[in-house]
Amino acid sequence: MRLALLTDLHANREAVEACLAHAEAQHVDQYAFTGDFVGYGADPAWVVRTVMAYVERGAVAVQGNHDYAVTRPVRSQMHAEAREVIAWTGGQLDHEQLAFLGALPLTHKHGNAFFVHASAHAPQQWEYVTGVDEAERSIRASGSRIIFSGHVHAPALYRRADDGRMGRHVPAAGESIALQPQHQYLVLPGAVGQPRDQNNAACYAIFDDAAREIRYFRVPYDHGAAARKIIAAGLPIVFAMRLVEGI
Repeated sequence: MRLALLTDLHANREAVEACLAHAEAQHVDQYAFTGDFVGYGADPAWVVRTVMAYVERGAVAVQGNHDYAVTRPVRSQMHAEAREVIAWTGGQLDHEQLAFLGALPLTHKHGNAFFVHASAHAPQQWEYVTGVDEAERSIRASGSRIIFSGHVHAPALYRRADDGRMGRHVPAAGESIALQPQHQYLVLPGAVGQPRDQNNAACYAIFDDAAREIRYFRVPYDHGAAARKIIAAGLPIVFAMRLVEGI
């Protein structure tokens, strides 16, 4: 099965449409969405409705911290601009969409694969996996051969070898990486809706379980249109600039 991996969609319709169209052209069999469907962007209702439709057709979806926040009292730990968008987002979603976000699981396990937004270690603490120590903690906690997650908004691949050694690789766009069956892996596809690695093209990846390989993609999209929508909605301009600058 060829599985498209999309995370951190962040209410960015233009980026989501581009990645879904690209994945369809790659003839994927199924989709997994690892959280943060809302927040930052101006099209939360469209994005949530789209994810709901894919879930109805068998896609995996887990809850991200922004999805969690929009269905509960806003956390003081979120910075002021993010809280502002969360408050606005709550008014854009209908009851069914809010119920869908609120009911999403924090994790999902299927065979040897584990899906989580942040870390498999205490998922609701929303730990950022930015190095091998955090990656190893997540891998160990998952009890799985391969973990698919997001939250950090940049593509990366971590490997825990059968002798316990950890490694990290930053994949290039279009790069296919063979996965060895004796190792464990943590896959970060990068953000669809708000990349933060100095590249404004949307990110996603495809996992081929038969070929045992992961391939990373960058998909250009109309980030200018998405940015203008943020400004027109009266949301903080910093989130529009992030789409343009890829930071």
